Amino acid sequence: MTPAARVQAAIDILDDIGSGLPVEKALTGWGRRSRFAGSKDRAAVRDHVFGVMRCKRSFGWLGGGTNGRSLMLGAIRDAEIDPETLFNGVGHGPAALSEAEIASGAGLKDAPDPVRLDVPDWLWPALEGSLGGRAEAVLTLLRSRAPVHLRVNTLVTDREALLADLARHGHDAHALALTPTGVEVAGAPRGLATLSSFMDGWFEMQDGASQAVVDRLSHLITGGDVLDYCAGGGGKSLAMAAYKPKRLVAHDGDPRRMSHLPERARRSGVEIELISKVSEQFDIVLCDAPCSGSGAWRRQPASKWELSAERLTALSDLQFEILSEAQAHVRPDGHLAYATCSLLDSENDKTIDRFLLANPDWQSVDRLRLTPLDGGDGFYLNVLRRT
Repeated sequence: MTPAARVQAAIDILDDIGSGLPVEKALTGWGRRSRFAGSKDRAAVRDHVFGVMRCKRSFGWLGGGTNGRSLMLGAIRDAEIDPETLFNGVGHGPAALSEAEIASGAGLKDAPDPVRLDVPDWLWPALEGSLGGRAEAVLTLLRSRAPVHLRVNTLVTDREALLADLARHGHDAHALALTPTGVEVAGAPRGLATLSSFMDGWFEMQDGASQAVVDRLSHLITGGDVLDYCAGGGGKSLAMAAYKPKRLVAHDGDPRRMSHLPERARRSGVEIELISKVSEQFDIVLCDAPCSGSGAWRRQPASKWELSAERLTALSDLQFEILSEAQAHVRPDGHLAYATCSLLDSENDKTIDRFLLANPDWQSVDRLRLTPLDGGDGFYLNVLRRT
């Protein structure tokens, strides 16, 4: 495919998304219809689509509209590429620009803050209030591609050995300052999951901030009975296993989310019990609660535009309910850890304040707040224990 044909493919996919099709379904549908597209073409088209989803408002402003064609026109202008080199009607590329399109769009310096920073209008005050003077810098980072982070499985190898293995396979990687187990791989690496070191359990894909949350709990995990109450795919369960708990149990409200965890645990050489109902107590219970995902919008940009005020309120209520249920599974001298990948106070400190008001026999003993400025996703952690 030519660069122009890739742009046209992205336009078609973005129009499908605009009509209500989920991003991954739109990409899959295009892929099935486009057997001629090679792996590099598919990767380039996917990058176009995700780039637009991260920057939908600013690209729409630059392109003068909200359909796929206008959004890709805005993306090309943002990249400081002459649009007429791609929008020229040649081959399978987009049709030539009309006079109206040539005259469309405006500079971002004149755009309102929520447009320039690519957030919904209704959410901007909450983000600004939560992030304060860091709001612009954080939201600017969220407009870009997320870095690729790996977690070294220290039960099998060490970071230096993994870095050497990655280098042998042509990957430019370096150690993360955010966590002692983290590695960042430069660019958009392909084929990491096909490496023998991955299949031998040397590493898992996991954001550095997510690793840092587990690091913060390491002294409570080692030698203890641990419950991952909202385990999902099990990334934090696997990270906790590396700190050698006496027993590690994973639970999720929807057990189907844990379907791949047994294979991941086998590859990592760890034992994790999966349960559908909790009936006992533990030394530490981690609640990595469902949230807006605002700290990880680079990875799941569609969720930024799907979020509503009503959904955010419902999430806050669910987080409070999860904490209220989970406290019963903590031993009298144990700890309850609450985490989200949210940047919003309403899901973080305010949820903890609400829980403590309703449960005065608990107190906060540790708190960690990370934003993309720290080198990973946005994450929040608060550790509680009974007074």
